[in-house]
Amino acid sequence: MKLLFAIVSDEDSSNLTDNLNRKGFSTTKLCSSGGFLRSGNTTFLVATEEDKVDEALSIIGETCKSRRRMIASEKLPGSFGSFNMAMPVEVNIGGATVFILNIEQFHKL
Repeated sequence: MKLLFAIVSDEDSSNLTDNLNRKGFSTTKLCSSGGFLRSGNTTFLVATEEDKVDEALSIIGETCKSRRRMIASEKLPGSFGSFNMAMPVEVNIGGATVFILNIEQFHKL
């Protein structure tokens, strides 16, 4: 058994839940927040058999696409308030970060 920790944007969370559940994957969702843009994220816990890991990764990759957005520069870490307020900055958001761990035991009670 494997445990996937998938950290995704809140914008992709509902679609990812639907897509994983539709293919028979059970998920647990945890609210989290990103450190860089301090934006909302969702962390998914997905326990699955080793031979289904690639399928789960494929669903996550197809659902959680990276995209470019313009944000106010004062929301960036290290900004100096009104000093650089006039210039919006284009950043990448979305996508997914996935950690895969071995599971020694799994009990569904």
